[in-house]
Amino acid sequence: MKYDLIHVTPLNPVIGAEIHGVDLSKPLGDATFKEIEAALHEHLVIFFRDQDLNPDAHMAFASQFGELEPPHPFFPKIESHPQISVLENDEERPPETNYWHTDVTWRDKPPMGSVLYGADIPPSGGDTLWANMYAAYDQLPDELKEKLEGMRAVHSIEVFDVSQNYENAKDKAALSEILKKYPPQSHPIIRTHPVTGRKALFVNATFTQHIEGMEPTESDALLQTLYDVVKLPEVQVRFSWTKGAVAVWDNRATQHYAVADYWPQYRRMHRITINGDKPV
Repeated sequence: MKYDLIHVTPLNPVIGAEIHGVDLSKPLGDATFKEIEAALHEHLVIFFRDQDLNPDAHMAFASQFGELEPPHPFFPKIESHPQISVLENDEERPPETNYWHTDVTWRDKPPMGSVLYGADIPPSGGDTLWANMYAAYDQLPDELKEKLEGMRAVHSIEVFDVSQNYENAKDKAALSEILKKYPPQSHPIIRTHPVTGRKALFVNATFTQHIEGMEPTESDALLQTLYDVVKLPEVQVRFSWTKGAVAVWDNRATQHYAVADYWPQYRRMHRITINGDKPV
């Protein structure tokens, strides 16, 4: 695609691009935002460097993509802006996002995407990887693609039960209420993107529990096969954070993995998620 108002530098042909010539702390015109949105659809995750996003600016930029999701039930948040989750790690709070996942697939309508801001970045380590789930689907043998058509898997928030970083997860009564509010959800294993029409693999090792209608051992084996595809470097991009960097990703067609090699150094990230639609 040709871009007239922004400069887009692909990081590889499969996924990821850096965008230059934009100050996200200021209002964006419709034409500029449409080019940013088009770049997101083309590259699935886009990055901006050297931004100065206060909470108001962060909310304003994220809101252009759609209605914002309600506050996360477990993550700490900025008190004045509760829809901004604070992902904060140090010696006392080890990282817990160093696993492949798609955000919040335990909701009936998982997020369309997320906007993540690097508020405090350690001097070394802490990269994040994203994987293109269109490309992951394309890697599958044709006979497996045919087998997966129409199959569904159950996703659950229960993984937070083992967390030691979040007060709601430690409080069993609070955890029980959250689990009642967000019961397990069934989603198609192969999802069709509502904008591009492309098929993407839509299971992840963090929140997906089992495949409907399968014996547990068979379900586990098939899911492991699907989880392993995301580990292929050929479907990934790796981003090295700097202070003030911003990542925006399409949650409908990606997974990501926050590398925990910076621990026990301090790291603070601010994340907003944007409402999505029911996967089909």
